[in-house]
Amino acid sequence: MLLPILVIGATSATAQSAQAIADSVVTSPTPSRGLKQHTFVPKGQWIVGGSISYSQQSEDNYQFLVIDGINGIGYSFNASPMFSYMIADNMGLGGRFSYGRSLMRINSADINLSEDLNFAVGDIYSLSHSYTGMIVLRNYISIGSNMRFGLFNETQLQIGGSQSKLASGSGEALTGSYETGFNVGINLAPGITAFINDFIAVEFNVGLLGFKYTSTHQLTDQVYEGNTHSTSASFQINIFSLGLGLAFYI
Repeated sequence: MLLPILVIGATSATAQSAQAIADSVVTSPTPSRGLKQHTFVPKGQWIVGGSISYSQQSEDNYQFLVIDGINGIGYSFNASPMFSYMIADNMGLGGRFSYGRSLMRINSADINLSEDLNFAVGDIYSLSHSYTGMIVLRNYISIGSNMRFGLFNETQLQIGGSQSKLASGSGEALTGSYETGFNVGINLAPGITAFINDFIAVEFNVGLLGFKYTSTHQLTDQVYEGNTHSTSASFQINIFSLGLGLAFYI
């Protein structure tokens, strides 16, 4: 009679011990890394802004590598307005449009490859412009509890086109080409934003990763035609895509 009682008592003690271990496992606090994400831009806010840039150059007897006596002028212009609506805290959905135009005119230049191989070029004229529309998904990341500075990343789905013409020579030796292009792509553009006040921020971004498909049609001297198709991928910082803009939070 004593043996069954001892067995029942030991079984009950074992069950209670197992239940206590299970309770301690279930109720133990979840490990935390101490990282906290604060609301940097709240849901329901509109963002409008953009960037604009212009540069102009003029060469007078300029030398670059093997090219001597460069004489010419040129300019480059780019404007990119954008808008976004915050569909959730720190997440916005919107659009961006970009237009760019550039001109290069070289009146004369001497190319010296060696003592016995050199020749002169001149009367080169190139004009091009491009236009791109983008659907943009923007995510913000706060830097600690600081509400003045923050990080963001733009995922851009783009579609665009371009036109350009290139002419060289003069008189009967004049020759030229006309090109039209179409492109689609997806890009990642991370950056940093700094609020001047509660409604205005300065933004700095750079293209980091992207994939692009381009189709180009060329017509030369109104006689010869050609087509090219190309794909390109970039997985590094492009110093030529640095952007500085201004945004209004309303």
